[in-house]
Amino acid sequence: MVKAIAVTAPETISVVSDWPKPTLRHDCILVKVVSVALNPTDWKSALRSTPIVTVGCDYAGIVVDVGPAVTKPFRAGDRVFGVIRGCNPNLPYNGAFSEYILAPGDLQCAIPENLSFQEAATLGVGMGTIAQSLYQSLQLAPFDHPLAQPEPILVYGGATATGTLAIQFAKLSGYEVITTCSPETEELVKSRGADHVFDYKDPEAADKIRDVTQDRLKLVLDTISTDETAAFCGRAMSSQGGDYTAMIDSKVPRADVRSRWTLGYTVFGEELTFRGVRIPASLEDRTFASEWMEKAAKLLADGRVVPHPVKLGSGGLQGVIEGLKLLKEGKVRGCKLVYNVDEIA
Repeated sequence: MVKAIAVTAPETISVVSDWPKPTLRHDCILVKVVSVALNPTDWKSALRSTPIVTVGCDYAGIVVDVGPAVTKPFRAGDRVFGVIRGCNPNLPYNGAFSEYILAPGDLQCAIPENLSFQEAATLGVGMGTIAQSLYQSLQLAPFDHPLAQPEPILVYGGATATGTLAIQFAKLSGYEVITTCSPETEELVKSRGADHVFDYKDPEAADKIRDVTQDRLKLVLDTISTDETAAFCGRAMSSQGGDYTAMIDSKVPRADVRSRWTLGYTVFGEELTFRGVRIPASLEDRTFASEWMEKAAKLLADGRVVPHPVKLGSGGLQGVIEGLKLLKEGKVRGCKLVYNVDEIA
C-alpha cells in the first residue's frame, strides 16, 4: 500500500495511506515519485471527478521497473519526468500525487543532469501543452528549423508556467514574441526572451500591441482563455485575421479569426469525456507529443530552455492539498508550486 491524494467524496480530496501500489503495464514505467508540481487542471479535475480517483499530472522521480513494450531506453534507477493523466476513471489508482505511479513510457523523459527533481517536476504538463498548442495547432516553425525572418506571435499570460515555456520555444522557432503579464512579473517574461511586454490591465494594451506589430499579428496563444482574454486578443490581432489557440473552448469574436483549443489529456491517446462531451482517442496527438517532447528535452540539457521558477512547499502530500487551495484562490503568480512527496507534514 502507498500514500496518495485521492478524490474520496464529491468535491473532496484527501491524503489516503492504504492506496494500492500500481502494477506494471507493458507500455509503462513504474516510478517512485520524488517531487510533484501543481497545475490548475488538478483542482478543476478533482471537482468534476466521481470518487474514487487519484489526483495529479506533473511529477519527477526514479524508475523502479520498465514494461516490456517500452521503446525508450529507461532502466531502473534512472531519473525521469513527464506527465500522467490524473483523475483518470480508467486507472483510478494512478495519479501523480502518490508515492508510486505508472507512466506511459513514450511520454516520459530523462532528467538532464543540470536539473533537480523539483525543477523537472514542473515540465511535463507544460511541454505537452506547448507541443499541442504552438506546434500542432498554430503550426509554428520547428525550433530546429526556425524562421529566417521573425513573425509576431502573442502569448497572452506570459508569466504562467505554460507562458514562460511558450515564450522560450517561440523565440527558438524564430518568432517575435509579444506577451502580457502584471508589472510584478515583467522581469520574468523578459528573462525568458519576450520582445515586447504589456500590462494586461492596461485598457489600451490591445491597441498598443496592434501598433507595435504594425497590424501583422496573426498568431495568438491564450494561456488564460476566458471570454475577456479572447476579446482582448481579437482586438490586438491583424485586421486581416489570423489563428487563435486557447487552453479551453474560448473563441475570438471575429469571423476572420480561426479559433481553436487544445486539451492536454488527448496526448494520452485515450477516449475521454470532458465536461460531458465525449472526445475520441487521438493516436495522432499521442505520437506528435511523444516525438516532440523527446526532441524538446534536449534543449533542457543544453540550457536553451529553462523551467518555470519553483516555489518549494512543505508538508509533503498534505502540503499539496494546501497548495491546491492557493492555486484555486488565484494566490500563485510567477512560480510553480512543487512538493517533495516523502516529506512528513
